[in-house]
Amino acid sequence: MKLHWSEFRSPIGGISFVSEGDAVCALYFSDFEDRLHAALMRRFEAFTLERGSDPQNLKRRLSDYFDGDLRAFDQVAVRTGGTPFQQLVWAALREIPAGKTSSYGELAARVNRPQAARAVGHANGQNPVSIILPCHRVIGASSALVGYGGGMKRKEWLLQHEGALPKRLAFAD
Repeated sequence: MKLHWSEFRSPIGGISFVSEGDAVCALYFSDFEDRLHAALMRRFEAFTLERGSDPQNLKRRLSDYFDGDLRAFDQVAVRTGGTPFQQLVWAALREIPAGKTSSYGELAARVNRPQAARAVGHANGQNPVSIILPCHRVIGASSALVGYGGGMKRKEWLLQHEGALPKRLAFAD
């Protein structure tokens, strides 16, 4: 299996992303590349990475997003793998509009599993395509910012960038 890998420098740190054919299959912050490689190994077993290729033009879309186009990822195809439940949760993430947040309980209700907030949280934490599938928009029931694989400072920055929180945080990596 040949995968395409590239990097992007964002205001909140480096981003590494991988495409499989016509879809993005992984997007992680560069300081979490060990998670990226582990996820690719679990999913594909045998693969080669073609470094520097960007068949989805994701660098331009990332640039547009960080420049303020909060709909830059709307048409980006993703191929996440995962269990049917994870896929259901990840699809529901895309329904949370920029500038809004959802609690784990609300997301569980949205996928018709109202008692599964913890399972939704676990699936959210396994999201292989961060930012595009906006897991950063999921917060605690008390509106507290909880859990984000890229780090809480990044979650807060992303939510501020999208208008879900007042802007006050400068990011320093």
